[in-house]
Amino acid sequence: MRGRTGLRFGAAAAAILAIATLVVMADDTKPPKPAKPEKKMEAKAKKLGGAELYQIHCARCHAERYATERTAKEWKTLMLHMRVRANLPAVEAKAVLKYLQEDSGK
Repeated sequence: MRGRTGLRFGAAAAAILAIATLVVMADDTKPPKPAKPEKKMEAKAKKLGGAELYQIHCARCHAERYATERTAKEWKTLMLHMRVRANLPAVEAKAVLKYLQEDSGK
């Protein structure tokens, strides 16, 4: 009889272990934290301004360009492309675009 009791105890222990493992694994699969709120991005864009954001983000990959090198329309087209390539938040991209268009070659 001891053999069967040991098997029952072993099966029960294995079932408890399997359930505990599933519970622990379920806790590990928490949803990712939400992205930074848009308001924090707006505050950063206002704090730094378009010129500073331009220097920070654009100088990472290439030499600085003068705003007068392009027209306002050309800067808008370029910014659409570069926003994706540089992974810029919309608020920061708008601030940079505004800075470039203000001093553009019209």
